[in-house]
Amino acid sequence: MMNRRVGCQIKPFSPVRQVTVEGGRMAAQRHPIHGLIEVDVTRPRQIIQDYKTRTGETFSFTAFTLYCLARAIEEHKDVQAYRDWRGRLVIFDDVDINVMVEVEIEGRKVPVPHFVRAANRKSARDIHDQIRAFQTGYRHSGELKGLRLFAALPGLVRRVFYAAVFRNPFWLKSTFGTVGLTAVGMFGRGNGWAIPFLMHSLEVALGGIARKPGIGDDDRIEIREYLNITVSFDHDVIDGAPAARFTQCFREFVESGRGLESLL
Repeated sequence: MMNRRVGCQIKPFSPVRQVTVEGGRMAAQRHPIHGLIEVDVTRPRQIIQDYKTRTGETFSFTAFTLYCLARAIEEHKDVQAYRDWRGRLVIFDDVDINVMVEVEIEGRKVPVPHFVRAANRKSARDIHDQIRAFQTGYRHSGELKGLRLFAALPGLVRRVFYAAVFRNPFWLKSTFGTVGLTAVGMFGRGNGWAIPFLMHSLEVALGGIARKPGIGDDDRIEIREYLNITVSFDHDVIDGAPAARFTQCFREFVESGRGLESLL
């Protein structure tokens, strides 16, 4: 219900938004370092466009970048390290990525979290199919109902839950995944970066895509497409050098179109 007063509207504060507020409070306890990079995505976007022209199917660019992210983490697993209650580092074998996916709820398109478990063991096609199936069947999946039930719990209960989960890497993995990915660019157009909440040891935010001059494959200057990406790390467990090596690996995988070989 919404009340109206002169010059303003007064709306109830959504319990689901309150969950986001509490997540931000937990994220504020971490010590982040951020990297803002531009990645040349001309080649992968051309592959995806050519595939759409031939087949009529739109392959998910988010699924492609998620695949590259998972494979880069597979080679640099320290970026998803977590401290347990004894101060030891827990480094998981599987890469469970918590990705924000746009779905339609009650006539509105909104971003909701979805987990791609063991993404490092899946192909780009597997991830694409999983995301599309989630978008199609979301309103029947029961996940929205579960989120609303959790949001309806007393605030103290939710805060105790968060405190317990964030002190146990295994509970954190099962509840929130090991890595976060937000594709901000799919909710709007234009270039730009986003700085995400640091809920995980590694958070990646895909921003907008800019077209500007760059060096092509034949060393000539031409118009290229560059994706703005923010990589955020928990500096308590990840040093700058391994973070930089991971970032370079991730960049190379995306720019080469790794995982899209089956679309050629």
